Amino acid sequence: MVDGEFTMGMEFSSREAIIAAMKDYNIRKGVDYRVYESEPLTFYAKCTQYGSGCDWLIRVSMIRRKYCWVIRRYNGSHTCTRATISQDHSKLDSNTIAEAIKPLVESDPSLKVKSVIAEVQSKFNYTISYRKAWLAKQKAIEKIFGGWESSYETLPIWFEAMYHKEPSAVVHFETMPVYQGDDLVTDIRVLQRVFWSYYPCIRAFRHCKPVVQIDGTHLYGKYKGSLLVAVSQDGNNNIVPIAFAIVEGETSDAWHFFLNNLRQHVVTRDGVGLISDRHDSISSAISRSNGAWSPPRAFHMFCIKHIESNFLRKFKAPYLQKLIVNIGYSRTVREYELHYQRLQERGEAYTQWLNCIPREQYALAFDGGYRWGHMTTNLMEYINSVFKGACNLPVTTLVKETFYKLNELFTRKRTEAEDRINAGHIFSEHVTSKLHANQRASGNIQVNCFDRQSQVFEVREMPNGVEYNVDLGRQWCDCGEFQVDRIPCRHVFACCANRRLDWQVYVHEVYKMDQVRRAYRARFRPLGDPATWPAYHGPRFVPNPFLRRVTKGCPKMTRFLNEMNTQMLRAPRRCRQCGGEGHSRSRYR
Repeated sequence: MVDGEFTMGMEFSSREAIIAAMKDYNIRKGVDYRVYESEPLTFYAKCTQYGSGCDWLIRVSMIRRKYCWVIRRYNGSHTCTRATISQDHSKLDSNTIAEAIKPLVESDPSLKVKSVIAEVQSKFNYTISYRKAWLAKQKAIEKIFGGWESSYETLPIWFEAMYHKEPSAVVHFETMPVYQGDDLVTDIRVLQRVFWSYYPCIRAFRHCKPVVQIDGTHLYGKYKGSLLVAVSQDGNNNIVPIAFAIVEGETSDAWHFFLNNLRQHVVTRDGVGLISDRHDSISSAISRSNGAWSPPRAFHMFCIKHIESNFLRKFKAPYLQKLIVNIGYSRTVREYELHYQRLQERGEAYTQWLNCIPREQYALAFDGGYRWGHMTTNLMEYINSVFKGACNLPVTTLVKETFYKLNELFTRKRTEAEDRINAGHIFSEHVTSKLHANQRASGNIQVNCFDRQSQVFEVREMPNGVEYNVDLGRQWCDCGEFQVDRIPCRHVFACCANRRLDWQVYVHEVYKMDQVRRAYRARFRPLGDPATWPAYHGPRFVPNPFLRRVTKGCPKMTRFLNEMNTQMLRAPRRCRQCGGEGHSRSRYR
C-alpha cells in the first residue's frame, strides 16, 4: 500500500486478508465503513458518511484464474472526519487485537490485560475496554496453542502416548458422566480431575529430603480450576517438583484426591514432613486420609508466613509480626519460651490464639526435625511463578509445559552434579560452604568430654562463656542446628577435633553429591511424532460447563487476598488538627 492507500488492481491472498487490511486502514484514519455486500466471491463496503460529504467505497472480488482477491473499484481516500472523538473504534474488535498481540502472548502467556490495553494504545491510539482486551488475549492464546475445548479432547491422547513411552509414570483421571436428556452418553466424559507424576520425579524423591510442600494456583483461561503441585528439595537446595493435578478448585475433595494419589504413588516412605498453608480444605483432606498423612507415617506442619498473616488479620497488630515469626524459628525450647513470654507480656489474647495451634506444627523447637529447617512454603511460591504463564494456557499445553520444563531442569541439574563429582567434590555446594563456616567458627570453643564411649560433651564458647551439651551418638546439640540441618554445627566440629573424630560421618547422606546425582539419574523420554503414537480407544473428554468463565462483563477475580498480598495494614487515621484518632481534619469539631 503506497502511502497507506489502496489502489485499483491490488491483490490479496484471501478474503480475511483484505478485511484485515480494511480494518487496519480505517482504524488508522479514524473513520468507519459499513458493509453493503458480503458474498463468498465479493466484498463491497462504503464509508458511513457516504453521500454526506464522503465518497469512499471499495469493491473486492475473487479472481479464480489468479487464486486471489483483487480490488475492482476504489474511489480514493476518505474526505470525511468523525463527528465525535471516541476512545474506541467499532472495527477494533477482539479478533483484530488478537492478531496484533500474538507475538507478545506467544513469548509471555501470563501477559497482563493492562499490558494488552497499553499495547493497543501505543499501536492503534485507542483505549479499549478491559473485557475486549481479555477476550483478545484468550483468542490469541487459542490461535497459538489450540482451542480450549479441543485441548480437553487431546489430553487423554497425550497422556496415553506418554504412558506408552514410560509405563512407570502415574496418571489418574476422575470423570463424570454426560447425559443427553435422560440418556447416558457412553463415549463422552466430563473431565473433573487429573493427577500425574513423571517417573523421573518419582525416582528423584527417593534421594531428596523427606519434606514435601504443597500448594495450589488458579487457572486463568477460559475454564476455571486450580493446578495443585507438590515439591521437594535435593541436598543442594534445588527445587524438585514431584507431582501435579488439575482440579475444579481447592476443595476438600480435590485435596483428598491429590494427597491420596501422592501418598499412594510418589511419597511412599514414612517419616515425611508435609508443609502447607492453614487452608481448611487441606486439614480436612488430611483427616480423611486414614492415617496416611498423620504421625508416625507423616507429620503435617504449617508455613510460618501464613500463621503470621492469620495473626495479623485477627489482631491488626503489625508490630507483633516479627515476634510471631521469631517464635516459629526458635531452634531451642529456651529460645521459644523467651519469645513466647514476650508475646504474652503484650497481651494474653495473643498467646491464647497461638495456643490453639499445636506448637509442633509451627515451631522448630518442637517439630522433631521433620521440617529440615523449612519454615515456609517458599519453594511452592517459586514453582507457582515458574508455571504462572502455563496457567493461562489450555490444559494439554499446560501439561506439556510441565513435561518439557522438567526435562530441561533434570538435564541441567544432572550435568551440574556430574561436573561437581568429576571435580572431586564430596558434598553439595550449599553444604560445603556452610561446613567451612562452621569449621572456622569452632576455633574458640572449649571442649570437656563427659562420656567417651557414648560421645557426650560439654562445650563452652569463648569469650561469652555460653555452654552447650553435645551428644554425637544421638546427633544432638543444644544450639539446635545439628538436629535441624543434619550437618555438624560449630560445636560438633570442636568435639570432633578434640577427640580426633571424622566429622564427615555426621553429614547426612542426602547432602552427598552422589545422592544429588542419583536424584536426576532417570531421564525423560521424547514422545516422538504424534503419527507414531498408539491409537486411543477411550472416551472423548469435554470440559465441565459449570467451570466456564462468564461471557459478559468484566472477569471477576476469584483469588482471596490477605495481608500477604496487600499493603501493610495502615495505622489508625489521626486528625492533623488535634491529633485524635477516628476522624480527619475536615471532620474536626
